[in-house]
Amino acid sequence: MNALRQVEVHEYAEESLAINARHVQFSWGGVPLEYIPGDSYATQFWNVMHLVLPEGERAMADVFAQTLPLIDDERLHEEVVGFVGQEATHAATHEGFRRYLDANGVDVTPMVRRIEYIVHKIFGDHGLTGRAADKWLAERLGIYAAAEHYTAVIGEWLLDNGEFDRRGTDPTMLDLLRWHGSEELEHRNVAFDAFNHVDGNYWRRARTAVLASLGLAMLWFVTSAELYRKAKGPRRFQLWWPLAYFRSAHRKLVPNLWFLVRQTWLYLQPGFHPSQMGDIDKAIRYLAQSPAVQATKQ
Repeated sequence: MNALRQVEVHEYAEESLAINARHVQFSWGGVPLEYIPGDSYATQFWNVMHLVLPEGERAMADVFAQTLPLIDDERLHEEVVGFVGQEATHAATHEGFRRYLDANGVDVTPMVRRIEYIVHKIFGDHGLTGRAADKWLAERLGIYAAAEHYTAVIGEWLLDNGEFDRRGTDPTMLDLLRWHGSEELEHRNVAFDAFNHVDGNYWRRARTAVLASLGLAMLWFVTSAELYRKAKGPRRFQLWWPLAYFRSAHRKLVPNLWFLVRQTWLYLQPGFHPSQMGDIDKAIRYLAQSPAVQATKQ
């Protein structure tokens, strides 16, 4: 094991949180289809979460569950168990709103089938065995560790962004976004540390990060553009979707491109570790007051 990997494997000792799934419930009755008032594109941008994450997070949970026998560090093993539970809860919760969209006439079937193909056909286990299976598992761990970096930094972005409140975003949807973002920030170290524990090769981390960033960006923009074109409502002039994206980014309702490029650059640094991100306490504070979390305690 080289010195760099030794540093990365043990970095997670800097943060010590018990990662546990919170079994929240959201009631979607009455949530408007344009839940960010006056910005159809921003609404559709966040709707991609409800299409991508159910399949993606279930697949991620399965891959990390397969990894558990390879993790002999007691604390990291415990964190991965909690991480798998949180990801499964996220998948089920977003699927609930996906069903709500379908019930309200938003046809998402072609997009869901596309995502299922990517997750199961391209990134499935392919029935590999032996050394090939080990290498492919390491590749998928690298891809998912990079994806988790983006979900964590976007989670922090959602928590810090007061523009949603000022524009009157539907409170139920805003709670979903911030609850999910908080848990992503809470378990930000876990996927990265699991990848390092099982493999830890920097060049694999860099390669899979580039693949994950480009793949996610392409999937997100293609799907949000398709949803935007299909958005129900009165017939009205509709900006070309790239212009609509830049307008929403200017309004601070979606992350801008520089944010995405900068996060990729930071992740590619050899000495990077997720614990270098912002204050994790903001996630814990939000989870202590989230209406969906509080409802489970009553």
